[in-house]
Amino acid sequence: MLAAGCSTLPRGAQAWSSSQQLVLVTTADWDANQATLQTFDRAADGWRPVMPATAVTVGRSGLAWGTGLHPAQPGPVKREGDGRAPAGVFRIGTAFGYGASGATALPYQAMQASDYCIDVNASPLYNRIVDANVVGQAAIEGSTEPMRRDIHAGGDQRYQLGFVIEHNAANVPAAGSCIFAHVWKMPGEPTAGCTAMDAAVMTQLLGWLRPDRQPVFVLLPQAQYARLRATWGLPVIAPTTTPRRAANSQPD
Repeated sequence: MLAAGCSTLPRGAQAWSSSQQLVLVTTADWDANQATLQTFDRAADGWRPVMPATAVTVGRSGLAWGTGLHPAQPGPVKREGDGRAPAGVFRIGTAFGYGASGATALPYQAMQASDYCIDVNASPLYNRIVDANVVGQAAIEGSTEPMRRDIHAGGDQRYQLGFVIEHNAANVPAAGSCIFAHVWKMPGEPTAGCTAMDAAVMTQLLGWLRPDRQPVFVLLPQAQYARLRATWGLPVIAPTTTPRRAANSQPD
């Protein structure tokens, strides 16, 4: 059984002050579902960019504050089924995929046909990736998140590679579950609450991320990023021109 969020560090800026790698995703505003991803390494003189900025997508309805390493903030709050990706600062958890192994230093879990992430509010396994062969078929009833979407969702390749974004580590019911970074179904198509990208970008990210460098994932609208950047010790970035929404927004 794998928790979809398992951070044990205290809340607040100190929780990521020792992080040496940062994946940053920014949107034009709270309702945008198109975004820009940037990556940074921390050096003696501060954050340095690593890979070229690239287009990614987020929740079809935009963003709302999630539960992560950051202190509580004013504004919209992530809820189960709202179509919003959780904003804030989060630990990066286990990598996963359809292959038996992954080219990454992160812990990796090869997903099987029996693996599901539980998005049922009333379930005691809420926000956890579980094996139906272990917990029983009754325990996964109602879940809409089979981790082998290629088998259960018509050949869908979105979970062929990805990693857990550790939102809602306490698994609070209805606070949002099964939040990942993963491959997109097609370029520009938003998600139900995850962050999606080209497979080549995901492969590059997984090859770069190292657990000993305590990587974090930061997702914020541009105005919130500008407000919090200095206080939270985040990189200085140039303004982006990311579109607000895709013309053909569809659910995951």
